[in-house]
Amino acid sequence: MSAVSSTDLASQQHPDQVRSDIAVDGMTCAACSNRIQRKLTRLDGVTDAQVNFATGRATVVRDSAVLDQQLFDVIESLGYSVIEEDETDAAEDRREADLLRRLLVGVVLTIPAMLLTMIRPLHFTGWEWVVAALATPVVFWSGWPFHRAAFMNLRHGSTTMDTLVSMGASAGWIWSAVVLVGNIDGGHIYFETGGVIVTLILLGKWFELRAKRRSGDAIRALADLGARTAQLDDGREIALEDLVTGMRFVVRPGEKIATDGVVVEGQSAIDISMVTGEPVPVDVIVGDEVIGSTINTNGSLTVEATRVGADTALAQIIQLVDQAQGSRANVQRLADRVAAVFVPLAIGIALVTLAAWFLTGHSADQAFTAAVAVLIIACPCALGLATPLGIMVGTGRGAQLGVIIKGGEVLEDTRDIDVVIVDKTGTVTHGRMELASVHMPGASDDSQRELVALAASVEAKSEHPIAQAIAAATTEHDAVADFTNQPGYGVVGTINGVAVRVGRRLFFDHIPDDVEAAAVEAEEVGSTAVFAGRGNTHEDTTAEAVFVVTDTIKDTSAAAIAALQEQGLTVTLLTGDNRRTAEHVGQLVGVDHVIAEVLPSDKASEVKRLQAAGHRVAMVGDGINDAPALAQADLGIAVGTGTDVAIQASDLTVVSGDLRAVADAIALARRTLATIKGNLFWAFAYNAAAIPLAAFGVLNPMIAAGAMGLSSVFVVTNSLRLRRFSGYRRATPA
Repeated sequence: MSAVSSTDLASQQHPDQVRSDIAVDGMTCAACSNRIQRKLTRLDGVTDAQVNFATGRATVVRDSAVLDQQLFDVIESLGYSVIEEDETDAAEDRREADLLRRLLVGVVLTIPAMLLTMIRPLHFTGWEWVVAALATPVVFWSGWPFHRAAFMNLRHGSTTMDTLVSMGASAGWIWSAVVLVGNIDGGHIYFETGGVIVTLILLGKWFELRAKRRSGDAIRALADLGARTAQLDDGREIALEDLVTGMRFVVRPGEKIATDGVVVEGQSAIDISMVTGEPVPVDVIVGDEVIGSTINTNGSLTVEATRVGADTALAQIIQLVDQAQGSRANVQRLADRVAAVFVPLAIGIALVTLAAWFLTGHSADQAFTAAVAVLIIACPCALGLATPLGIMVGTGRGAQLGVIIKGGEVLEDTRDIDVVIVDKTGTVTHGRMELASVHMPGASDDSQRELVALAASVEAKSEHPIAQAIAAATTEHDAVADFTNQPGYGVVGTINGVAVRVGRRLFFDHIPDDVEAAAVEAEEVGSTAVFAGRGNTHEDTTAEAVFVVTDTIKDTSAAAIAALQEQGLTVTLLTGDNRRTAEHVGQLVGVDHVIAEVLPSDKASEVKRLQAAGHRVAMVGDGINDAPALAQADLGIAVGTGTDVAIQASDLTVVSGDLRAVADAIALARRTLATIKGNLFWAFAYNAAAIPLAAFGVLNPMIAAGAMGLSSVFVVTNSLRLRRFSGYRRATPA
């Protein structure tokens, strides 16, 4: 198994580049990740490098000529190690076990050392030597990871959190050894201080590691959802990896669906909550698509596999979430700049503190104690965890709710959104068009049947949902010549010498009054009117009939619109349908504005128009014709039941077809960004307030060590609160 996973970026802007995700072991703070990132970025052929301390991963976009081994060499030259992709969990287990061993030794030896030092009746002859014997293993064995990392960093001319911890603990021990061995009168020993510093920071690190692993539970839970075997329709049971596209397998009640597919036999209700966040099972019949790893609740199904392995919906969700968790928000840039200079600055402040205490006539003990407290309190652990942990937990919770946030920058894009544009067909409505009736005033039954057959044959050549509804009016279709599809208008074709035209009003030069009246009547109740006509040539553009096509509104659309408005958003319905139908649907679901009769090519222009008016626009769509508008919008949200093109063009994807998931997505993104900002505020505030207190002697080194550990625990705990986000659908966690 490779230590790096590489993704071809040929479909993106740089066809000659690949993306590599590398698991890095040994990072202890934000300064570590920043140092690796700077070094990778300077490598020739590397376009971009992002190193995430929270996830322990380096994401590198590079020329295909740059070898993985070159990236490994850069990382390892800095004193860190690259681990195999399938060894990351084992490496974390080993790190946690080692940390726990060192922590237990620290606790067992530091407690009696503290008691001997602080309780005067226990000061028997030679007690100082006993304290030294107890504290020395803690400072140098339990604290060895800090000393080793500090030494490695020093070799490369850099400093990290480990430098501060190593200097603080070692300084306490060295000063105490000088006082004890030199028998300096009036000198105080600080052996227990070094032990307490190491032990408390190890305790904070252990809590931090445990919490970080919990923050990744969501993505691990998704990865564990998949079925392991599949039972074929001939009775054979095979391993999932042996399943290929086109095979048919049986899913009994209570079993997981092995892979993505289409139902070819049976009907049932599918529990899809673990993938989409839907709170209730969804009914499926023959012809419906099903998602792998979801659970069949009652009936027996036979499913034909359409996607396997890395192409399945679950695999793609895991990949998107994994990439998002390795991304950085723009708000992290300030934290990165601060972390890069914070450690050298802290060392400088500690030296100034030491000198200031000496120059103001204080004792060496007092000066030394204040300087060590500054070193310890200044560790920027919380600062380094503030953003990546927020993104990690937020995107993980989103995955459980069927909300895929593609990157940290997307979180910030949701902050200023004030207008949400929603497409009608397939987003607000089910998108399953059905032919309700045909109106052909004054025509005989035979003439109407003939025109219906002609129109159905021409529409069968189009993939549009409305066209397919009309095509379903007859079971047999005639051969069509000279077929032309004019997007936004309709289709034309020739059948047995007859020119047939089907489409919108704008597609016809003349519409008789009785035909128009029938269309208006249908549109006033929310149906779609499609006109049809025939003639000797394609220049004959008189409408003879109206096909009334219906598309029911989703039960949850009105609640979804209300949820978006509750978040202070103005909701606009954008559709290519006629104004009467659009306004009827808009009134039923409660949107603020309706923009109708928009050609597919003009949807992006409508987004631009709103942006030019000063609005920040989110676009929600599911079709190929929505892709330009999704890309143009400040925030593109694809409904996962739609096309791959729409999903690729979006920033946020909701796997569910429930429009309330869009409200969940925006609410979760905003909550995650608010959590990150809260983390950064407290991380900055902690250092800003604590360093002066330490410099003025208010905080001693032991209290400083405890406070430093607690600051990291606070940031982690605050981020983990996102796991309780429930959203408007009130879905239960996977």
